[in-house]
Amino acid sequence: MTSSIANQQPTTSTRGIAGVAAFLYGVLCYLVFFGTFLYAIGFVENLVVPKSIDSGPVTSIGASLLIDLLLLSLFAVQHSVMARPQFKRWWTQIVPRPIERSTYVLLASLALILLFSQWRPLPDTIWQVSNPIVSGLLYGLSGLGWFTVLFSTFLINHFDLFGLRQVFLHLRGQPHTELGFRTPVLYKLIRHPIMLGFLIAFWSTPHMTVGHLLFAGMTSAYILIAIQLEERDLVRFFGEAYREYRKRTPRFIPRMWQK
Repeated sequence: MTSSIANQQPTTSTRGIAGVAAFLYGVLCYLVFFGTFLYAIGFVENLVVPKSIDSGPVTSIGASLLIDLLLLSLFAVQHSVMARPQFKRWWTQIVPRPIERSTYVLLASLALILLFSQWRPLPDTIWQVSNPIVSGLLYGLSGLGWFTVLFSTFLINHFDLFGLRQVFLHLRGQPHTELGFRTPVLYKLIRHPIMLGFLIAFWSTPHMTVGHLLFAGMTSAYILIAIQLEERDLVRFFGEAYREYRKRTPRFIPRMWQK
């Protein structure tokens, strides 16, 4: 009888193997994300990468618009729906909780990889900055936007945001604990520095094409919608603390006169 009961329960060795497997899976998901993030910079800036926002075969305007809009919509739906608490509660009945965040990160990365590979350029020029100084300033501003995105993730715990903390704690046999509500550095000035960084990066270009404008415009619209959903969830989770934070802290533009 004792032997039968023991066989029905996971052994320490089995739990250890599961922890290592979850950790390796989390690391793999993170590496896919980070490679995708670096590629995204090259894609938007038309730098280094083999296929960028303005490169590739040009097809009809109608077909290109349809394909690009579908790709952007696929990413927006995946990225937003899977982030909602209601979905997470259902999803973690299927996917083990320690790797839920890593799986979300992986699927978001794959949606972006699909977008990068299947994007159809619309190369007609909206504006072209010929002055090298102004052009350099715009590239620099875009670089600042990308830096703001990455820097801001570390302010709120980069490794928790992208699933590594969860799988590391699971590997050590420790429960995942919420980080609590904090407003470090940039978050004291604005509520959404990550999203502001993306907006700056997407719009600061010396050469704006129709395709780039479509990408920047649609992602900006998505950001404005997504933060409404995110803030609703944050109010539910943190309650009055977030309501007060929202009252005193602007969304994107700092109040320079605020003490």
